Amino acid sequence: MKGIRIEAYQNLVNYRKPTSFQLKETYPLPPYSTVIGMVHAACGFTTYVPMQVSVQGRYHSKVNDVWTRYEFAGTSFEQDRHQLKIDASNGKTYGVIKGVSTTELLVDVELVLHIVPDDEKYIPLIFESLRRPREYLSLGRHEDLLQIKLVKEVGIFQENTTERKNLEYDMYIPKSEVDENGNFVKYGTLYRLNKTYEIVELGRNRKVRKWEKVSVYHVPALNSNVLYADSNILVDEDGYLLYLV
Repeated sequence: MKGIRIEAYQNLVNYRKPTSFQLKETYPLPPYSTVIGMVHAACGFTTYVPMQVSVQGRYHSKVNDVWTRYEFAGTSFEQDRHQLKIDASNGKTYGVIKGVSTTELLVDVELVLHIVPDDEKYIPLIFESLRRPREYLSLGRHEDLLQIKLVKEVGIFQENTTERKNLEYDMYIPKSEVDENGNFVKYGTLYRLNKTYEIVELGRNRKVRKWEKVSVYHVPALNSNVLYADSNILVDEDGYLLYLV
């Protein structure tokens, strides 16, 4: 198997949890949909190119920052209630509430990402697009710049562990990899992350994204001996462990 390894850095970043609003909480690592979206934007793909992704990394600390929040509920403008007035093309006037909210930011994020397209013919295009992007790359919010340190085509191999090992980075490990004894349960936090979506028609010209979700454990590197002997794992040619989803 062949793929691409990306080693990258971000100064301040928010990988927003979809259910957080007043406080925009962040995942500890970027979800798969965010990474896949970044790759598609870099390559200029207009339709989904099937691929598998492995995500690992670490951050130094967390801070909170403020941001301007706009609430639009489709209600008519009221002078005492709304801060902004919008004149719509249908002749109606709507009100918008402007306020302040808080966002959670990760500081000094280091990432190691593996991208493995189902069709290997895309590897050269993805490699060049990440190595020489047409515009700056971001991961998370649009302003969360991604500083790429290394992009490398790598071979990926299956290996049988002969001894217990530690993780070098925090990592998303698929729940499906947990054995019947639940080896990873006591080490990690369980998340259901978005990966890909399809557009679903709701009628009356309304469309929504229906997401495919993946259950994974976020396993911190500080936990020792999480890889058990006599387990089949994937590693790239430089010895980086990966779990593809």
